[in-house]
Amino acid sequence: MLDITVHKIAQVVLMARELDRAEAELRAFIDRLSEDEQASLVAVMWIGRGSFEPEELEEATRTAFEEATTPCADYLLGTPHLSDHLENGLEALGLSAADDEDELIRGG
Repeated sequence: MLDITVHKIAQVVLMARELDRAEAELRAFIDRLSEDEQASLVAVMWIGRGSFEPEELEEATRTAFEEATTPCADYLLGTPHLSDHLENGLEALGLSAADDEDELIRGG
């Protein structure tokens, strides 16, 4: 089970797409997440890039906690294709950020 909402992941996806303009905002958003939320975010990204399978979510989350040697925002912002990996990870888990992304884009 994820310890972060799809809505929050959608926010990260949208900010990651606009990284050249929204890096400080994205860093601040990730820094405000709880440790559980950050670990889930990293786990979803790992699943999306193929480092873990969807059924390994708990293991991926536990590994994210254990291997957190750098600030989460630094790690994620240093990951190429972050928004794609997050969307792919959600999809692999049977979730979608599309509605949340649309709502955020509309200013909802």
